[in-house]
Formats: sequence, C-alpha cells, structure tokens
Amino acid sequence: MSDEPLPTERGFDPKLAGKSAECDGGAPVPGTHYAGRQEFAGTLTGEYIDHGDPPWRWLLMVNLTRKPENYTDESVWCESQSVFLTEEQPNGHRG
Repeated sequence: MSDEPLPTERGFDPKLAGKSAECDGGAPVPGTHYAGRQEFAGTLTGEYIDHGDPPWRWLLMVNLTRKPENYTDESVWCESQSVFLTEEQPNGHRG
C-alpha cells in the first residue's frame, strides 16, 4: 500500500446544478462495530470531486430538506451511485 495520496479532481456538471435529489449512505453507530443507514434530500450544486483510482465521484448536496437527526452540517457529499434525482422533467420522467 502506497503512502501517496489518492488522486483527486474537482469539477462542475451544469446538468446537475439545481436538481432536487435524494441520497443514502452510512455512518458508524457509536459504541458498535456497525453502520447505520442515513438518508438525505436536498439540491445538487453541480460541484463534484472524483477521488481515488479508479475514481469515485462525489456530488455536493445543499439546502437539505431531509437529514439524520443529529446531522449539523448544511451540506453533504454523496457518492454518485447513491444519488437519485427526484425532480420531474418536462417529459414526465424523473432525472
């Protein structure tokens, strides 16, 4: 295993900016060796970070309308495969 940092690239996807979305992930459950599911809903900014090799894409969500009870941050980075667009498009399809 290398001590070198994993490659990171920041970017912006205008097609995602302003889209309503949901994402889910996990976090450690204090005092256990388990993780619990966390759900978020809010607005994607279009900002992303590609991290690792091969890269995983993380999307920034703000204006959170749903978040875990003790989550105090105003935004969250969501792994792109766990993001689901909720905004209905003119053709009646989501995303």
